[in-house]
Amino acid sequence: MGDTFPKVKVAAVQAAPVFLDRERTLDKAVALLSEASRNGADLIAFPEVFIAGYPYWNRLENVFKTTPFFIELLKNSVCVPGPVTDRLCKAAQQAGVHVVIGINERPDNTLGTLYNTNLVIGPEGKILLKHRKLMPTYAEKLVWGFGDGSSLRILNTPIGKIGTLICGENANPLARFALIAQGEEIHISNYPSMPSADYGGYNLGADIQLRGAAHAFEGKVFHVVVSSVIDATVVDKLADTEEKRRILTSPQSSFTGIFAPGGNLISDTVSSDQEEIVYAVCDIEAIIGPKLRHDVAGQYNRFDVLSLKLNRAPCKPIIETDEVLPTEGDIFDKEQKSEKD
Repeated sequence: MGDTFPKVKVAAVQAAPVFLDRERTLDKAVALLSEASRNGADLIAFPEVFIAGYPYWNRLENVFKTTPFFIELLKNSVCVPGPVTDRLCKAAQQAGVHVVIGINERPDNTLGTLYNTNLVIGPEGKILLKHRKLMPTYAEKLVWGFGDGSSLRILNTPIGKIGTLICGENANPLARFALIAQGEEIHISNYPSMPSADYGGYNLGADIQLRGAAHAFEGKVFHVVVSSVIDATVVDKLADTEEKRRILTSPQSSFTGIFAPGGNLISDTVSSDQEEIVYAVCDIEAIIGPKLRHDVAGQYNRFDVLSLKLNRAPCKPIIETDEVLPTEGDIFDKEQKSEKD
């Protein structure tokens, strides 16, 4: 008979958070998780920073006027672990599913920095991975700190080898290759939605779709792509002028869908301004055929010519050792002894 490979039903949850309201967004996330689970999903993916929203204000206002919004975002951010992650883990355990969800993460050593983070939670109710976005994009640098290579890892799970990158990280060939080279089979990428008005002609939705197909083609992986929605909770909070209202209520640009190895779309898609869950079945065995043509993690590469150096060292503000350092008194005594000798 030989080996068999899993068939996995995945769900991409296109939805809007309750903007800058952590508790109500958490309620919504748990409800959507339960809905997707009842529909047979084994893996459920949520948008970028779903709890509790994307910092649109930095694209709308002079940065010196946006501190109150950052403070509100920080107050509604997520400590890992903490009460929010405890409830998410419990919901995943009760449903028996894997969950990937974006959060604004608050570290425990400072109140001046947040991270754009994806959590991967397993069906046992445990956090399997905490991945911080390596490089915030454009105006995002005003809000989020930089991640590191410690979380550029795939997870070897019963439903397949899972990897995740956030938004613009999926435009970084080396970050994507780092996951492909570890044997990634299901890739999850998540995004915000953006208003199309005054966005310099940039079509985020088309860009997301291109990235989604490209990674599925290059890596010969299933690619679950999920975006958020801008709803009235965003507009009501941020649109204090007619100009801001015009921008925020302009047609949205995003994309949600699921790609097969080779880059073909295998799910329904949904309008950018609609909340909906899309599903697809990922048959891991379907990876084998395309890999025979282009296996960039194996026979279709030349690692003696081209290779990737990945620094997994966590970036920490303090590196502690057990070495006992000399005191000023010790140094003085040593100098005095040296002078006498």
